[in-house]
Amino acid sequence: MTWFYLVIAGIFEVVWATTMKLSHGFSQLGYSLATLIGMSLSFGFLALATKHLPLSIAYPVWTGIGGAVSSIIIGVTLFHDQLSPATWIFVGLLVISILGIKLTS
Repeated sequence: MTWFYLVIAGIFEVVWATTMKLSHGFSQLGYSLATLIGMSLSFGFLALATKHLPLSIAYPVWTGIGGAVSSIIIGVTLFHDQLSPATWIFVGLLVISILGIKLTS
């Protein structure tokens, strides 16, 4: 269940990062509220995960799932961000690193 909480925390990290962008500097009330709710849920699930996982495992996986890999995918698909081929290589390495942390912990 601990890893499930961590994945959910990572998903809500993507939610709040995306809605924060859509809020246009917190000038759109709906997206601003969604950002705050997403943050609360993300931190809440991270807190649940860190009850049983070391911080040195939970935090990098949380930021890797939500802050890095998923946000990159959202940025490319939703906001049409352009990434170089070299950047995609490093995204792949990040995914491998997250899986490695999970498999060795």
